[in-house]
Amino acid sequence: MKLALLLLIGLAALAALTLWKARVHETRAEAAWPPRGQFVTVDGHRVHAVVMGPEAGEAPDLVLLHGASGNTRDMTFHLASVLAGPYRVIVFDRPGLGYSDQIGRGGATITEQAALLQRAAAELAAKHPIVLGHSYGGAVALAWAVTRPGTLSALVSVAGAAKPWDSPLPPLYRVLSHPVLGPVAAPIITAFVPDSYVENAVSEIFAPQAPPEGYLGHVGAALTLRRETLRENALQRASLLAGIEALHARYDEIGMPLEIVHGTADTTVGLSIHARPLTDQVPGAHLSVLDGIGHMPHHAAPDAVIAAIHRAATRAGLRARE
Repeated sequence: MKLALLLLIGLAALAALTLWKARVHETRAEAAWPPRGQFVTVDGHRVHAVVMGPEAGEAPDLVLLHGASGNTRDMTFHLASVLAGPYRVIVFDRPGLGYSDQIGRGGATITEQAALLQRAAAELAAKHPIVLGHSYGGAVALAWAVTRPGTLSALVSVAGAAKPWDSPLPPLYRVLSHPVLGPVAAPIITAFVPDSYVENAVSEIFAPQAPPEGYLGHVGAALTLRRETLRENALQRASLLAGIEALHARYDEIGMPLEIVHGTADTTVGLSIHARPLTDQVPGAHLSVLDGIGHMPHHAAPDAVIAAIHRAATRAGLRARE
C-alpha cells in the first residue's frame, strides 16, 4: 500500500514537472517568435495574417499558404518581401498552426481550412486573390479552388500534395493523432524534446539542398513543439489523405489558371505521384519541373516560383504580358 502511494506521488510529481516544463518551453518560444501580423476573426476563429505591399486595390492580391508544421515565417523569410510590390501579399497561419485558432478539436480538414482562409482573405479586402500553397498548403489551395471557385483568380501549387498515395502515416503522426496516446505524448514532447530536433527535421525536408543561412533562426521551429500545435498538426496530417481522396476527382472542374512548380528530388511529395497527374487532369495547367530541387522550391529556386506566380497573374489578366 505504501509502495503504491509512493508510486502515485511519483507519477503525479512527474506529470506536474512535465506540464511545467511544457509551459516554460511554450512561453519561451512565443516570446522569441511572437506574431508579426494582424488578426481577423471569422465565425469566432482568430486568423493570423501578415500583410505586405501596397494598399488594398492598388495591386493584385496574392495569398501564401505554408505547409505542415509551418507558420507564416516560412513565407516571410524571403518570398513575401520580394513579391510585396507587384502584389499585395497576404501570408496566413493555417488554422491551429502559428497563431491562428483551431477549427474544433479534431484536426481541420483541407476543405474547412480553405473556407476559413477564403473568408479571412475577404475580410482583408482580397476578393479574388491568386492563391499559392506549398506542400500541405497546396492541398488547401486546391480545396479552395474546387469548393469556392468564384473567390480566386489563379492557383499556384509549389510541391503541393494533390493526389492519393499508398505510403503509411509516419509513426510520430500516428501517435500524436491517436485519441488516447496523443494527449499524453504531446506534453512530453513539448517538455523534453529540444528545438534542435525540429531544426534537424527541417534540414531533412530541404534535402538535397540546405536551409538558407538564417532560416532556422527566423522560422521559429520551437512554435511547432507547442502542445496544441503538435496535436493539431498531426490530426491534420492524419486526415489529409481522406481529404484529397474526397476531392481529387473534381480537379478537372478547376477553370482558373493553374501553375505547378515541383522538384525532381522531392522525396516528401513525389513529382510523379502528385504534380504530373494533376497537370494531366486540369485543363491548361502548366508544370515547371525543377531538376535536382527538393521539397522547398520557394527557398531553393525562388526565381522559378516567382516566375510561376507572374505567369498565373498574366494568365488571369492581372498582370501585363512582358
